[in-house]
Amino acid sequence: MSLSERIATVLAIDPSADAVEHDGRWTTWAQLAGVAEGVRDLVTGSGVRAPAAVGVLMANQPSVIGATLGVLLAEGCVVTLSPHQGDAGLAGDLRDLRPPIVVGPADQWERPGVRAAAAELGVLAVVVGTDAAGGRAEVLAGEEGPTVTDPREAEPGVAVEMLTSGTTGPPKRVPLHYAAFEKTIDAAQRHYRTQAAEDPDASPRLASGVALVASPLVHMSGIFRVLLNVCEGRRIALLDRFRVEPWADLVARHRPKAVSLVPTALRMVYDADLDPELFASVKVVTSGSAALDPELQQRFEERYGVAVLPSYGATEFAGGVAGWTLPLHQEWGERKRGSVGRPQPGREVRTVDLDTGAEVATGAPGVLEVRVASGEWVRTTDRARIDADGFVWIDGRLDDAILRGGFKVFPKEVADALRSHPAVLDAGVVGLPDERLGSVPVAAVELRSGAEATVDELLAHCADHLTRYQVPARLLVVDALPRTPSMKVSGPGVSALFQAPDADG
Repeated sequence: MSLSERIATVLAIDPSADAVEHDGRWTTWAQLAGVAEGVRDLVTGSGVRAPAAVGVLMANQPSVIGATLGVLLAEGCVVTLSPHQGDAGLAGDLRDLRPPIVVGPADQWERPGVRAAAAELGVLAVVVGTDAAGGRAEVLAGEEGPTVTDPREAEPGVAVEMLTSGTTGPPKRVPLHYAAFEKTIDAAQRHYRTQAAEDPDASPRLASGVALVASPLVHMSGIFRVLLNVCEGRRIALLDRFRVEPWADLVARHRPKAVSLVPTALRMVYDADLDPELFASVKVVTSGSAALDPELQQRFEERYGVAVLPSYGATEFAGGVAGWTLPLHQEWGERKRGSVGRPQPGREVRTVDLDTGAEVATGAPGVLEVRVASGEWVRTTDRARIDADGFVWIDGRLDDAILRGGFKVFPKEVADALRSHPAVLDAGVVGLPDERLGSVPVAAVELRSGAEATVDELLAHCADHLTRYQVPARLLVVDALPRTPSMKVSGPGVSALFQAPDADG
């Protein structure tokens, strides 16, 4: 089945069954279908040339899931619009992107300037929602669009223009094709041995259990987990954002066998010192989207008695590339701690020399390249090693390297050294311009609750663990590190800390 066919089939299996829980209320498959089919009909009947580029205000709400499914049913393109930016920024995005149709829940349309920007452009503005009467998608009163001058056009075959996380620079949109999602969902199903993978010829049916989703839908981790679970017919418990207490409540009520926690969320759960009984039903914790500290992984496993399974993915591949499974963890967990696992089915990986493009020796560092389903090799921006047993090790990004007087400094190595200090909760490292050296590394550090450490102490710790040119030229201790909506440390946000008038590190 194609992605669109699979969505349509799952929506029709048992309309009265629960589909998405949000704020303590369940939305049924029928309500999701009401939104999805309403959006589909408005898109296909809008007069916009197919495939339609449809802006979606990606708030973590059930109606937004329905709207996203509706655009995919229409075989259009979801142009992701982040609700996490300010009102002026969101209105500016609309003016820059110029989608002929924009869909979002009522609270997003009520934000100052957003509806005015849509009216100014001539956008067909669609409000979506779910209530006791069902799911709905309606054109906002008084809107007649679409009449956008020079509207954004969708590239054929693109399902989503996906926002990157913006950890090293401004977020950008990456076109992800329907075929990429279909291959990635198939790879994940085979990797984790879901019911669809075990019997691919069987008719789709609703799955048991509840998947917890706390990642923002505007980023890859959120939208992929939603699409994967919808295609599996699995219920979803959706959080507006990750917070320990409401997340723990969902675990206690739904007793999932598997949960997903990005490294920052995993650390927050560990630091909250939750009762290990909460994890009685949980067999595995998957963790992706950023590097996971191996020591934190080990401490978490020992406290809660669950296997933590790191993974690696990239937006350009519409999801996962490599990861651990429970059988792999049982066999290799202690020996390969720090690895992101082996390639998922249908994915091939290799490491090559940055300058020559030649494949490097087993275990040697290089640039990671990925091939999907015997297609072309695609170069990533990540440095990696692949050992003799096929496990992948990520050593950091190429595009955030800091050239200090001719020496390359990789932020991940400096941040890892800072995180090894017992008082440090997390660290962010970026490069700042320097007249003499070109650029120099600087670091911002967030301390653990109740811990103390001076700037001089932290710099001395770096000097003990790093070469001289890697030691930060300046260091700030901050109350909280700036983060992206996906909870990664924000590089631009860290840079801004050093531009503040009171930055004295």
